[in-house]
Amino acid sequence: MAKLYFKYGAMGSSKTAQALITKFNYEERGMDVWLLKPSVDCRDGETLLRSRIGLEATADVVRPEDDIRVLYAARGHHDVVIVDECQFLTPEQIEQLRQLVDEENLPVLCFGLRTDFLTHLFPGSRRLFELADSITEIKTICECGSKATVNARIDGEGHVVTEGAQVFLGGNDSYIAMCHACWRRRIARERAERTQKEKQKQ
Repeated sequence: MAKLYFKYGAMGSSKTAQALITKFNYEERGMDVWLLKPSVDCRDGETLLRSRIGLEATADVVRPEDDIRVLYAARGHHDVVIVDECQFLTPEQIEQLRQLVDEENLPVLCFGLRTDFLTHLFPGSRRLFELADSITEIKTICECGSKATVNARIDGEGHVVTEGAQVFLGGNDSYIAMCHACWRRRIARERAERTQKEKQKQ
């Protein structure tokens, strides 16, 4: 029986690279892969998926209002579905992927983030945790050597951001993967530094 897979990791854990390598492995065996990406992920262009190590491929785009089952029916048969940046899909679209697994016996592999820059689950990721048959963490490390679990957002001056919209596209210039302890300590240190500077101005 086919399964719904959720492979998640922090920023910089090579999720897109693994998605594209998985695509290559299926195609090498003569299987037809349907590669998808949410429309909100337009960093490298509307339809292009590109990893940090240089792998790239063209993907079909899923808009928030799209029904993935309808898109699949229009495309015709595929042997497997691979979705990158799946955290940006709606919960309803995750349910549609689940239906493809159940009704079409179609393996669906989703790659993406678990949480946002404030450690809150993305709606799409939450639904995947509820519905996926297989959940795997793609690990990466913090600068201290511990496992990184936080997608710390940084501003133009390198300070950790603690407020703002959940979705903000960016790469290494906007996000750093950190362990939770280092993230909390850095926020506390930067707040203390700001407080000290304000006192010095008085």
